[in-house]
Amino acid sequence: MTACEQKVSEPVAEQIVYDQASAETFLDNAEKAMADASLFANHAAWLGATYINSDSQYVEARAFKEFTLQTVQYAMKVKNWDTAQLDPVTRRKLDALRAGLSFPSPNDEDLATELSEIGSKMQAMYGEGKYCRQSGECFNLLDMGKILSAGEDPALMKEMWLGWRKVSPPMRSLYQRQVEIANQGAQDLGFDNLSVMWRSNYDMSPDEFSVDVDRQWQKVKPLYDALHCHVRAELNEAYGDDVAPKTGKIPAHLLGNMWAQTWGNVYNKVKPDGGESSYNLTQLIEESGMSELDMVKVGESFFSSLGFAPLPETFWERSLFLKPQDREVVCHASAWDLDDKDDLRIKMCIQKDAEDFQTIHHELGHNYYQRAYKEQPLLFRGSANDGFHEALGDTVALSITPSYLVDIGLLDKEPPESEDLSYLVSQALDKIAFLPFGLIVDKWRWQVFNGELAPEDYNKGWWKLREDYQGIVAPEGRTEDNFDPGAKYHIPGNTPYTRYFLAFIQQFQFHRALCETAGYEGPLHRCSIYGNKAAGEKLKAMMEMGSSRPWQDAMEALTGQRELDASAIVDYFAPVQEWLEEQNKGRECGW
Repeated sequence: MTACEQKVSEPVAEQIVYDQASAETFLDNAEKAMADASLFANHAAWLGATYINSDSQYVEARAFKEFTLQTVQYAMKVKNWDTAQLDPVTRRKLDALRAGLSFPSPNDEDLATELSEIGSKMQAMYGEGKYCRQSGECFNLLDMGKILSAGEDPALMKEMWLGWRKVSPPMRSLYQRQVEIANQGAQDLGFDNLSVMWRSNYDMSPDEFSVDVDRQWQKVKPLYDALHCHVRAELNEAYGDDVAPKTGKIPAHLLGNMWAQTWGNVYNKVKPDGGESSYNLTQLIEESGMSELDMVKVGESFFSSLGFAPLPETFWERSLFLKPQDREVVCHASAWDLDDKDDLRIKMCIQKDAEDFQTIHHELGHNYYQRAYKEQPLLFRGSANDGFHEALGDTVALSITPSYLVDIGLLDKEPPESEDLSYLVSQALDKIAFLPFGLIVDKWRWQVFNGELAPEDYNKGWWKLREDYQGIVAPEGRTEDNFDPGAKYHIPGNTPYTRYFLAFIQQFQFHRALCETAGYEGPLHRCSIYGNKAAGEKLKAMMEMGSSRPWQDAMEALTGQRELDASAIVDYFAPVQEWLEEQNKGRECGW
C-alpha cells in the first residue's frame, strides 16, 4: 500500500440486539400495522358474510390474504427472541403473536392468496347452500332445520338430513388443500403442525391440554350415557323399531337438530310424566307482540341491569337482524367487533322463538366482552381463552329463568317447584347432549392436521368419532364420496371448536360463582343474576382483563378456582341424573 492509498472500510450493518428493548419496539410496530390491516379485513369479512357474491368474495379473500401475510411476517420474527430474557408481559405478547392465526399461511404471497380464496369460497358455498328436489322445490338450511326440529315425518327428516349434506362434497378437495397450506404455515412458525398450534393457546402444553379436556369429559360422560339411553328408548317408543332401534346407536336425523349436537327439540317425546310446562317461551314471545328488534333490546337491557353501558347507536344501524329478501347471507349467528373500539354488531337471521331469544343474549355477551377489553393492547384483545368468550354468553343465557321472564314482564308468575325437573331435563337435552359433539369436531381436525387421518379417510374418521363419542349413526351408509364435516359451519368457516366444549363446562362454574356473589341461596337452576350490580362488577372486572393474563388468573378472579371444574355442571343436573337412573332400570344402555 502506497502512502497515498487509504483503506476504505465497508459499511457495517447495524446489529439488532434481541433484548427487552428491541422486543418492545418490534411489538409496538407489529400491533400498529396489524390494527390497520385487521380493520380492513374485518369490514371485508362482514361484506362477504352479508352480501354473498363474486365481488364480495374477491374483496374478502384479498383482505384476508393481506392481513394473513402481514401477521405471518411478524409472527415468523418472534423466534428471534426465543432465548432472550424478557418480562412476562412481553413474552406473552410474542406468544400470542406467534399463535394468533387459526389458519396461517407460509410467508409466500401465492400460497397466502390461495389460502384466503379457499376460505372465502368454502364459506360462500355454505352460505348459499340449498337442497333442491327434482321437482325444482328448494329448501335452505333454515327450512330444513325446521323440518328436523318438528320431528313429525321421519322419512322427510331423513330426506332433509341427506339433502343438506349435498352442499359439502365440493368442499372436500378445497379443504384438503387448505390444510396442506396451513400446516406448512404452522411449521414455518415453529409448530409441528396445526394441531399442536391450536392446542398451544391454553397456558399449558398441547398434550396437557388434550389430557385435561378428556378428563373433564369423563366426569360428565355417565350423565350423557344415561341421557342417551333414555332418549333412545323414548324415540323407539315414538317411531317404532324400523325407524329408531331400541338398542345401539341413535339415527342422527331423529334428534331434532341438523347435526344432532343439541336435542332440545325432542323434549316432548322424552319428557318426564306430567312434564308439561305451564309456559312456552316461544308462545310468550309471539303473544307479547315483540319484534325481532325488540328481542335484541331485551338482551341489551339484561346487561344494562348489571351496570354495563348501553350499546352504541351504530350497533342498531349496522347489525343484521333479519334475513334479507334480496340477497344471500350467512345466517349463522355471530358477534362482531370490527374496529376493536365501538363498532359492535351481531349478524343473525332472527326467528321469533325461544332458541333465538337465548342466542341473542349469548351473542350480546360476546359484544360486551369485546368492548370490555378494548383498552388492552391489540395482542391482548381477546378472552382469557377462547372458551371464556363462549362461556360468558352462555352464562348470561343460564339466567333466562322463569324469575327473569317475570321480571321483564313476559310471564305473570314463576312456575311451582314441581316443574323444575321438566326444566332441567329440557336444559340437559341441550347442555349435556352437546358435550361429546363439542369434543369431536376438533378431535377430527387434530387428526387431520397431524396426519393421523388421511384425506382418503376423512368421512370414515368423522363418523367413527361421532359413533364412539355420541352414540349416533348416519341414517344411511356414508362413503368417501361424502364430506359430512363440511356440512357443519365451523369446518368451512375455520372456527376452532373445542372452545364450545370448554364453554359448556365453564359456564356452570361462572354461573355458580356469580349466583354466590349475588347472594342467591336457592337451587342453582332457579338463579338469575338479572339486576344484580355486584355480579355485574365481578363479571366486568374479569372481562376487562382480556387475554393479558393466563386464563387460570381470569378463572380465579371470577370463581376463586384456577382450574376447569366439571363439578358445577354435574351438581346443576344432579336431579336429572337421579331421574334418569330410575327411568333406565331394565333398559340395555350403551352402544
